[in-house]
Amino acid sequence: MVLNRIEELLEKYDNAETTLQEEQELRDYFLSNQVAPHLEHYKPMFQYFSISQKEEFTKDVPLKTTKRYFYQWISVAAVSILMLGIFLPRTLLGPSAEEERQAMETYEQTMEALSLVSAGMNKGKQELTSLAMVSDNLNDGMSKAGRLGEFSKATNKIFKNN
Repeated sequence: MVLNRIEELLEKYDNAETTLQEEQELRDYFLSNQVAPHLEHYKPMFQYFSISQKEEFTKDVPLKTTKRYFYQWISVAAVSILMLGIFLPRTLLGPSAEEERQAMETYEQTMEALSLVSAGMNKGKQELTSLAMVSDNLNDGMSKAGRLGEFSKATNKIFKNN
């Protein structure tokens, strides 16, 4: 009866389905001297778990208690001074006359380039309109040609031509 219970617990243990109480029951069984011969190969594993559970780390770990926040604050101060040096003159003084002149030149060049693109697009649009008219006329002619085929069939029936 006890052996059946241990075998069931071992199966559950292998499937990782045991509770802590069941694992303690297995540990107690394998630490005793009455282990069944076919279960002897489990004994070293449970002995190792019992021994390793009692191990403790006793060595002192030295901790550095000196605080060195000074170097961290130096880096924060350096970054903030750098950012202020870059952005503060631009916001307080505003753009210089040379920068305004360059900005206006760039704006005018951009507007000129966009007007050329617009003119090209309008020219292409006119050509597309012409192509659309040709397409409409071609479709109209195709439908009339289809009617001509029907007229030809009707006249062939009247004159009994094959």
